[in-house]
Amino acid sequence: MSDKKTTGQIGVTTENIFPIIKKFLYSDHEIFLRELVSNAVDATQKLKTFASVGEFKGEAGDLAVRVILDEKKKTLTISDRGIGMSADEIDKYINQIAFSSANDFLDKYKKDANSIIGHFGLGFYSAFMVSKKVEIITKSWRDDTMAMKWECDGSPEYSMSEAKKDSHGTDIILYLDDESKDFAEKHKIESLLKKYCRFLPVAIVFGKKTEWKDGKSIETDEDNIINETNPLWTRKPADLTDEDYKKFYKELYPFAEDPLFWIHLNVDYPFNLTGILYFPKVKKGIDLQKNKIQLYCNQVYVTDSVEGIVPEFLTLLHGVIDSPDIPLNVSRSYLQSDSNVKKIATYITKKVADRLDEIFKNDRTQFEEKWESLKIFIEYGIVTDEKFYERASKFVLLKDIENKCFTLDEYKTLIQSEQTDKDGNLVYLYTTNRDEQYDYITAAKEKGYSVLVMDGQLDVHFVNKLEQQLEKTRFARVDGDIIENLIKKADIKKVELTDDERKDLSEFFKAAITPVEKTDFVVGFEHIGEQRNPVTITQNEFMRRMKEMSELQGGMMGFYGDMPISYNVTVNLDSSLIKKAIADRENTKELVNQMIDLALLSNGLLKGEALSRFVQRSIEVLK
Repeated sequence: MSDKKTTGQIGVTTENIFPIIKKFLYSDHEIFLRELVSNAVDATQKLKTFASVGEFKGEAGDLAVRVILDEKKKTLTISDRGIGMSADEIDKYINQIAFSSANDFLDKYKKDANSIIGHFGLGFYSAFMVSKKVEIITKSWRDDTMAMKWECDGSPEYSMSEAKKDSHGTDIILYLDDESKDFAEKHKIESLLKKYCRFLPVAIVFGKKTEWKDGKSIETDEDNIINETNPLWTRKPADLTDEDYKKFYKELYPFAEDPLFWIHLNVDYPFNLTGILYFPKVKKGIDLQKNKIQLYCNQVYVTDSVEGIVPEFLTLLHGVIDSPDIPLNVSRSYLQSDSNVKKIATYITKKVADRLDEIFKNDRTQFEEKWESLKIFIEYGIVTDEKFYERASKFVLLKDIENKCFTLDEYKTLIQSEQTDKDGNLVYLYTTNRDEQYDYITAAKEKGYSVLVMDGQLDVHFVNKLEQQLEKTRFARVDGDIIENLIKKADIKKVELTDDERKDLSEFFKAAITPVEKTDFVVGFEHIGEQRNPVTITQNEFMRRMKEMSELQGGMMGFYGDMPISYNVTVNLDSSLIKKAIADRENTKELVNQMIDLALLSNGLLKGEALSRFVQRSIEVLK
């Protein structure tokens, strides 16, 4: 072996390359481990390829990638037995970095650390984010080359000399700097390996396995392999059982309940994509968790922030997608413009819709049983994705208060004869709370009407979407008005009051209403039958919907959130109590107060002092 040592300057057009790397990659500094291990895996896979085609005829030996931490010396070594590098290859791949201008570089990429690595091949140089010095000891798989040692202390200067190395492959030794001393901790490195390298196709070894013995943890002789080299999504669906899919789900989400079902993705044209998407069980009142889909590139973990790759409504799903057509270091602006990414999003939407349609057609009973959990995904898709609506309109379900489920076409057929108003509009009645709106539901049922249950997190948006899509269709909550006004028929008895009489009576009844902060009451009069309540309070449908949407959306909708709540106070002119109150106003004030308070109470609007007065008045009546 020659003692000859060469030195030189790394081929960059700026002397500031290393400060730039440290400064603008620092927010993502843990990525260095992913990059270096991925490079080691690539080198190993290339050796396997050369062996398979007969170019490499030697003994491959143990091809595991080994990550070795020396906590005392604060060094971290990534060692592989892949193709290695010759001196010429080091000069080509390590010593040359193609930067044209430091200013252009900073202007274009300072906000996107990942793009720096992805655009300029800085996978290896990400090591300098955490190191004060980096060494490479490498030997090419070709027989006619010498082992080489390369080292650099983070300046543009490097040294390269011949070295001793028994086998092909590469060792990269990082001398961690003081700012990165947390990477000299075993638990930190192990957690990063499990995060980024959990499913790499080559075994990744980090230390030895331990076992509990005599009250303490003892290191064994068995290698601690941290990854699964053949994860479920890389295998053929025909070779897998339901239990395999459930077991993998538990590995990804240890504390989750079993999923509803799953979709195995596998396409190789016009792009490459594999993966498994799971529909999780959803409990009411639990905040939905996005970013549970893990994105991989050739089994290398990229991110769990998949907006732009997966359609927005499907970010509620869990699972894994893997595509070599999405670069490891992907920027948001790249995602928004890349044609392959758009094709992937369209494909995933189609596969999800096909799977839902398949289950609906083949096992509707199962589909209905799982509807409460499926509902949030399907409704989210309908309100955010027009193409998904076109497909989902065939299997989206409406559930009534009897817990019966209907497709849109089935329900339209069911209610068309009874719930079409005098103007030819089909009116879908719904409740958001069966207990609180019980009286209104009863009034609708007495008319022979059907009432849907719309108590989901997205139902207000879903209702708006259906009104846009379905011709001459209107949705009305059962407490949005008296039932006669929700579905107006031609035979409603007209109220015969002059303007002065209406104004006079309105003031009389409104005087009995206890003021409620940020609430308006509008008094109206109707003939709705002797058996109906004397006073009914309902909430204006339009304003209520707008306020609910403002709570969910904010932004421009916040205008409605600040507006007063509007209630209609309907006085039933057919009621004997109302007739009595109108005929003898002086002596029936307490009666009017009681009727108004009962209506307020049924809407949860009677509180504090007003509620106390009502209770006392009610006790007096009982004496």
